[in-house]
Amino acid sequence: MLQVNVLRQNPEWVKERLAVRHFKNAGLVEEIIALDDDRKKLQAEFDNTQSKINSASKEIGKLMAQGKKEEVEQMKQDVAANKAQTTALTEKMNATEKALQEKLIQLPNLPSALVPPGKTPEDNVVVRSGGDDVKLPEGALPHWDLIKKYDLIDFETGAKITGSGFPLFKGKGAKLQRALIQYFLDYNTAAGYTEYIPPFMVNEASAYGTGQLPDKEGQMYHATEDNFYLIPTAEVPVTNIYRDTILKESDLPLKMTAWSPCFRREAGSFGKDVRGLNRVHQFEKVEIIQMVKPETSYEAFEQMVHHVERLVQSLGLPYRILKLCGGDMGFTSALTFDFEIYSAAQEKWLEVSSVSNFESFQANRLKCRFKDTSGKTQLVHSLNGSSLALPRIMAGILENNQTETGISIPLVLQKYFGAASI
Repeated sequence: MLQVNVLRQNPEWVKERLAVRHFKNAGLVEEIIALDDDRKKLQAEFDNTQSKINSASKEIGKLMAQGKKEEVEQMKQDVAANKAQTTALTEKMNATEKALQEKLIQLPNLPSALVPPGKTPEDNVVVRSGGDDVKLPEGALPHWDLIKKYDLIDFETGAKITGSGFPLFKGKGAKLQRALIQYFLDYNTAAGYTEYIPPFMVNEASAYGTGQLPDKEGQMYHATEDNFYLIPTAEVPVTNIYRDTILKESDLPLKMTAWSPCFRREAGSFGKDVRGLNRVHQFEKVEIIQMVKPETSYEAFEQMVHHVERLVQSLGLPYRILKLCGGDMGFTSALTFDFEIYSAAQEKWLEVSSVSNFESFQANRLKCRFKDTSGKTQLVHSLNGSSLALPRIMAGILENNQTETGISIPLVLQKYFGAASI
């Protein structure tokens, strides 16, 4: 959530940054400032009235000591009237504060100056690419056919148990999935990230804190009886570890990693682009999250991008890194780089990771702050990235590593998988 003082300091600049996102309702900026003006006026009136009550209460004591009963009674009536006024003012302040917050949460994060202009994914900018070209054997298959050929995942039984988009991993498919998870976690912890296994459901406050609510209700599975949400990513519970927390400067940076299942409704998804593992409702992902001082957040962002890049490189997959344009960014992000791997069998790029800097946007919603050495309290900056999302990574490994006799397992995974090939 944006801070009101940022809007007040330079409303025209805020509108310019929102225009980079193609945000339609820039008039919210003026509405928020007007509500903040009302809030300040009400607060000043409340403080003034409360001051009168406090002064009168002291004066009543003196008058009573002097035996001036008539003056005391008049003053008591004035105090009662002022107290009634503070009650009315409190109600108005609460209503104004609520309206202010309802407007504020509608504003997305402001794009960094590094964000390129553009409206659609076609306007994203390729930062760099890497990996070798893949030469597939004659008659190469897409991963959904390889899965059937080697009996790795049973989509039909998964659909019977739950529904479409809930795959059932089995045999070597399950083992490869587990190998990937363990390798990703080991890779992250070796780089100084502390591992967590978080709850896989969160309450409304947690979903609000990281920006899933009120923006993404339709994408999350909702357990209505308890008002819990199944997590769309480990980012949500892990970031919320530090909700309503004041950290010490010496605590930063905080580096966290977590594996979790992820649940996304993906309403309206259909067609060839969602076949097999390309888009599913339940999948697994390993996440990295950092909480840092504001002045170091873009340095941390570059570190996280290089961290994920080396991980993709270690799997031997052709990849490219995209800087997302303003119109293709997530609601909470100030800057996002997407990682895509090339599927030679499908002849298309598959997204496998996003690394984002949220600056103070999430922290303001979370009320996650730190106290610097001078004693000043500031909002932290939060960042997160997929390291990595498994479905399309597995699809890429199966498709790009297929041979005439089987599927080669990347060298870094062989000790986890226990074999060099399927």
